[in-house]
Amino acid sequence: MNILFLDQFSELGGAQRCLLDLLPAIERRGWHVHAALPGDGPLIDLLGSRNVGVNSIPCGPYRSGSKSAADFLRFPMDAWRQARVIRRLLDRKAFDLVYVNGARVLPAAALANRGRVPVLFHVHFPIHGYAARLAGLYTRRANATVAACCRFVAKPFHRYVGPDRLRVIANGTADAGFRERSFGARGRWRIGVIGRIAPEKGQKEFLRAAALLVPVFPGLRFVICGAPFWAARNYFDEVRMMAQGLPVDFLEWQDDVASVLANLDLLVIPSAQEGMPRILLEAFSAGLPVVAFPASGIPEVIEDGVTGFLVPQSSPAALASRIRDLISGDLARLRRVARSARDEWERRYTVETYRNEIIAVIEDLTSNRQTERETATPQPRR
Repeated sequence: MNILFLDQFSELGGAQRCLLDLLPAIERRGWHVHAALPGDGPLIDLLGSRNVGVNSIPCGPYRSGSKSAADFLRFPMDAWRQARVIRRLLDRKAFDLVYVNGARVLPAAALANRGRVPVLFHVHFPIHGYAARLAGLYTRRANATVAACCRFVAKPFHRYVGPDRLRVIANGTADAGFRERSFGARGRWRIGVIGRIAPEKGQKEFLRAAALLVPVFPGLRFVICGAPFWAARNYFDEVRMMAQGLPVDFLEWQDDVASVLANLDLLVIPSAQEGMPRILLEAFSAGLPVVAFPASGIPEVIEDGVTGFLVPQSSPAALASRIRDLISGDLARLRRVARSARDEWERRYTVETYRNEIIAVIEDLTSNRQTERETATPQPRR
């Protein structure tokens, strides 16, 4: 089987890590992969190390969060140029599936494919407003099957595709290594945010909460681990300025996320919108308690007080209040929640569970095409 992967980034966000996690299962089945993506980020080298050929497509740059007028003007031209590249790839090689790993490349996939091969559109992040309508219309035009990481992300697509073409498949992660923690050992708590640095990820809200906590708990240490995509560089500079005078460590991007989790006492997810963040599942597996805003798909994963802690309101003051209650309260409760979260990860969110569910969808979409190809292949005379 031949699969064409399309992605809107070559940087390593959560969606791209999901793609890399899938490759071992594809390789075990003897399938072949080619990819088309923009830029020159680390994903290109990682795909090359797995013998995946890569073609370049134009995509952006687009501003993180709300888009500018220039972004809206650039997008149609990008989609047309992307479609030209994709069409040439489809003409050159007999692909059995087009796997679209981001909404920005979906229109080009629909325009280039024209119903030739099945399309799987994997949605990792909430899509709203005009972008949701555009994605829905092109999903219908491509006759695509949608794999959404949670029910919240899947919701806008109900009006565009039938239930047989809309699957909710939770993300999964490798084991980050469970460990029992001595919370706040010697009065030193380390509380961190891990992930892409961008407005929707809430690093500013995290720092505002930190500023409220430091006068009350002078032993706290805060960690911001991650890096911006180039489109969010100005936001990153603003975050660095806000952190001045606060006990904040910037770790930049870390490939070994497990080692970062191992050195924290609490993980905070202050995002304004999310699908199913991988770092949440990695923290579950590591036994690290999570405090999060109840954004988008997060309440589908966290049961408050059982597998993690939800902040009742998405505000820095509410976040600071919840953290204050946790670090000054019953530490045995933190350990019970961490153990319960680990059990939940083992039941629902392992990388093998994720791989098996995605592979089952791929096999379902391509089974008829494979049968047709085998039937059309001349059989040797006896």
